[in-house]
Formats: sequence, structure tokens, C-alpha cells
Amino acid sequence: MKLGVNIDHIATLRQVRYMSDIDAHNAEPDLLAAAETCVRAGAAGITVHLREDRRHIQDADVFRLREGLKTKLNLEMGNSPAILAIALKVRPDEVCLVPENRAEVTTEGGLNVAGQQEALRPTVDALRNAGIRVSMFIEPERGQIAASHALGAEMVELHTGAFANSEDGAQLAALVRLREAAEQAHGLGVQVNAGHGINYTNIARIRTLPHVVELNIGHSIVCRAISVGLERAVREMVAAMQQ
Repeated sequence: MKLGVNIDHIATLRQVRYMSDIDAHNAEPDLLAAAETCVRAGAAGITVHLREDRRHIQDADVFRLREGLKTKLNLEMGNSPAILAIALKVRPDEVCLVPENRAEVTTEGGLNVAGQQEALRPTVDALRNAGIRVSMFIEPERGQIAASHALGAEMVELHTGAFANSEDGAQLAALVRLREAAEQAHGLGVQVNAGHGINYTNIARIRTLPHVVELNIGHSIVCRAISVGLERAVREMVAAMQQ
């Protein structure tokens, strides 16, 4: 498994003080420097979510990361024409389409691809025509995987929130659903990624999943970085994934 580090909450910290002037000479933390630290520590890519309300990542951040990063940039976005226009200018390596609700603290649940195929198709086609690989952030459900494949998405990112938020038997049952979903997607030729709520403890079970190419992890790494620093936090997660 490869690690994609989500740096949204590094931007959250900056926004607390520099919301109105992210280009100020003393605005910190610096997102590009943080991203480069993650890559140096073993991250295979950087993930950012450009939300419609711009609560953390800003437009300028995405362009700067695209220009400065020497590794993969994965852009999470809702199915918004305005954000799509930015994505087509930035040309990230990958786009992951996610549900977006302004009232939520963070992304809650997977995208209902099966119920929104016609609304999603123009966005998927535009991204693919621009040479951008497309992923769908979905629940580990057969219908959602089949719909993602039918739309032409090269990847699915399985939502691991139900697994991460449960314990004992319920967590094992959620792990079985994730395993079955990974098998189905792989059988269709769709790359399997996973993310949401993965931490340094539950990674032990997540790494037993078959066919998973990449994990996108943010909150847990940023929390760990408060104690040990960002570079060590990323190295520890990479090591935990590879045990």
C-alpha cells in the first residue's frame, strides 16, 4: 500500500489566523513546505480537498502545490461546475469526487454514484478527457462500485468510516464488507484505494485488505505530528502500513 497524506488540516491551522491573507509574508504553516516534508518522509502523494466554502484549502494553494510538488497531487472535490473549472486549469494527477455538505465538519459518508450517474457523467468525462484520473469516494457497496465502473472511473476510494468508528465485532463485520468491495472492484479492473478515520491503531486491520493500492490519511497524521513532528509522523504511518 502507498500513502497519500491529506494536508487539509494543516491549512485549517493557517486559516485560524491568516484567513484573510494567506499570502502574507508571515502566514504559517506553509502548505508546500509541509507537503514536501510528507514526501521526504515516504508519502507517495498529497491530497487536498478544495471545498466550495473554502474552509481550509484555498484556490491559490492548489495551484502552488501543483507547480511545486514533484509527486502526485490528488484533488478531492464535490460535483461543482466552479470547482471543476479550477480542476481543469490545475490539472492534478487525480481527482476524487466526494459528497459535500456545508453543515458537515468533514466528509460524512460516500458519494451516491448509483443515484447520481447522469449528474456525474459530464464531470467524469471532462476530467478524463483532460487526462486526469478519476476516483469515486464511495461506501463499500456492490451497487456503488458497479456504478463507478459504469461511469468510467479508474479508481474507487472505499469509505472506511464505518470500520473506523466501530469496535470489536462490528469492526470485523465492516472489515468483511471492505474486503468484499475490494475484491469486486479489483475484479472489474478498478483500482482500489481507501480512506477516512484510519489511524495508527486500526491500520493493523486495514493493511490486511486485498488489492488496496493507496490509503489517504490526514487527521491522524496531523494529530501525531503535534507530538513528534510531521516527518516522523508520516514515517511512522508508512512503517505501520508496511509491517
